[in-house]
Amino acid sequence: MNKLRFAFVVMALLMVVGVSAKKKKYAEIKYEQTSVDLGTFSQDTPVQKCTFKFYNVGNDKLYINYVHTSCGCTVADFPKDPISPGGSGEISVTYDGTNKMPGKFRKTIQVFTNCKDELSRVYILGNMSNLSKEEIQKQKKEGVKPVSTPE
Repeated sequence: MNKLRFAFVVMALLMVVGVSAKKKKYAEIKYEQTSVDLGTFSQDTPVQKCTFKFYNVGNDKLYINYVHTSCGCTVADFPKDPISPGGSGEISVTYDGTNKMPGKFRKTIQVFTNCKDELSRVYILGNMSNLSKEEIQKQKKEGVKPVSTPE
């Protein structure tokens, strides 16, 4: 009888271990690109926009819980509905350099999700120049890298 009881306990433990060993489902976010260079633009047009396309390459629904930007000059809009496995979405980012000093910048956008690695980051960078839009275009046509003039 003890052998039968022992065999039953062993089988029950194996079943519990087998059930708990099932592969856990996770969402996984993969970006087409993690950095967007807005290039050189004039402070006369200080608002610049870009998007980060991403895919859910995991095996569970992807939820973006929150997106945090490193500065008040950068705003991100993201999907509020879940993204199914194999599906895609976009995070739209707007940089507003109004009343900011011209120069190079790099902003971090932190994306908090339900993925195994909850936090991912994407970046925007650019150079806001005190040159006019026309001057920047002229310099680009001439093959000169646009630079700001000292004030």
